Amino acid sequence: MILAAAQTKPTRGNIEANLLDHYRLINLAAQNGAQLIAFPELSISGYERENAQQLAFTKDDSRLNHLKTLAVENNIIIIAGAPIQIESELFIGEFVISPDNSVSIYTKQFLHEGEDEFFQSSFDYNPMITIENQKISFAICADIDNPLHPENARKRETDIYIASIFFSPNGIPNAYRDLQSYAEKHTMNVLMSNFSGESWGYPSGGKSAFWNNKGELVGHMNDSDSGLLLVENQNDNWTSKILKK
Repeated sequence: MILAAAQTKPTRGNIEANLLDHYRLINLAAQNGAQLIAFPELSISGYERENAQQLAFTKDDSRLNHLKTLAVENNIIIIAGAPIQIESELFIGEFVISPDNSVSIYTKQFLHEGEDEFFQSSFDYNPMITIENQKISFAICADIDNPLHPENARKRETDIYIASIFFSPNGIPNAYRDLQSYAEKHTMNVLMSNFSGESWGYPSGGKSAFWNNKGELVGHMNDSDSGLLLVENQNDNWTSKILKK
């Protein structure tokens, strides 16, 4: 099994430029055998609150079409984030785009202070997927601040917990501490994807990482590069490599 965490530098408000960046990294991941690629929180739009409504996607949004094509052609699952409009409500969400051309949605369950002015939270959109008999579930940013979230993932027999985040440099030590703890306590492999460039006018801390289900840090990126953290499992042994874009 090969998984990829994408570390990106979003262009504020420029959906087209951010999608082009997604396409490049998806192709790079696929060329290196990845079966799944996870992008950071709100990766397609960049992190936004006030402008999120104008940047919002729907589940059948035509702007997802090329991502769906790439998923099918490369036999890869794509986890890409965006503000998602569902009926009259706006969510911090991500699209889980599968090689069978299906799209499911995960919505952030635990919001940061201030996000509730613009977004709803919901437990209703919480898909799981399976690769090589490994059950995979998802988290977005502040979800990982609440221990209930990984506990619930473990109750669903999650093997791989994928966190798409936007954490500042100051927040990264806490993210590392918590994700390492969850990996060890719940016997889950944990893959984390973060921005490496500014978003919403704030710096991001990068350092996308992977912990195995013993809580050991297998690999991580630095705080400034964009590219991929690739992790591969052979006979229960995880290894990593970094591909700079």
